[in-house]
Amino acid sequence: MRAGETLRRRLPGTAVYVTALLLTAWWLKGQPAAERARFMRHNSSNVHHLDVGKWWTLFTSGLVVDGVPALVGIAAVAGVLGCAEWRWGTLRACGVFVFGHLTATLLTEGALWLMHVVHLPGVPTRTRDVGISYGLVTTAACLLALAAGRLRRYGLPLLATALTAALLYDQELADVGHLVSLALGALAARTVWLRTPPGPARTKPVAPDPIAADTSPGGSHPVGNDSIGAPDRRGAAPTGGC
Repeated sequence: MRAGETLRRRLPGTAVYVTALLLTAWWLKGQPAAERARFMRHNSSNVHHLDVGKWWTLFTSGLVVDGVPALVGIAAVAGVLGCAEWRWGTLRACGVFVFGHLTATLLTEGALWLMHVVHLPGVPTRTRDVGISYGLVTTAACLLALAAGRLRRYGLPLLATALTAALLYDQELADVGHLVSLALGALAARTVWLRTPPGPARTKPVAPDPIAADTSPGGSHPVGNDSIGAPDRRGAAPTGGC
């Protein structure tokens, strides 16, 4: 029980996102095939939707696990995003994930949109573009780039090799987006925002001002007995009476 409470307290972003993915997957599983296809079609962040102003599909497309079994994809999100949130904090981890998802989608679909604008033939405008993979690859690449030892030395090249092999084999737009996401993750790892340790900024202690301390109520005054009206005893001869 304590372990579960600790995870919810330390990983709120991962808990919310994983819950949303589970609820969406559970709802889609209970729908007929036609309704599932309609849901995928209406939440795809493709050229047609971006062209008609349906920018909200950039976010709703990330609520669907596509290309792999739902539980496998959700487990991958829980592991990668949870590890990032544990290391960097909620704001940084979720920021990297959303940055990868949005930027990779805009770059890939933006390239198709430009080809559509100049009227190149055969440009797909209503493709199904949903899934968690862009944000997932960006976050995983960022974690590997900031890792130490062999994990950093071999992890990122192995991931790049696997994604390149998938592109050469499938030759799909999503595979191009995965390589773009990999580059975005490596780029994010070089920012000061992620290299600065989380937590409140620490300031150096300020040395006390000797002048201010000297004028404090408890401080010593160099003219203690030379105030106005006080007798001056430095060498003054005693005076006798008449």
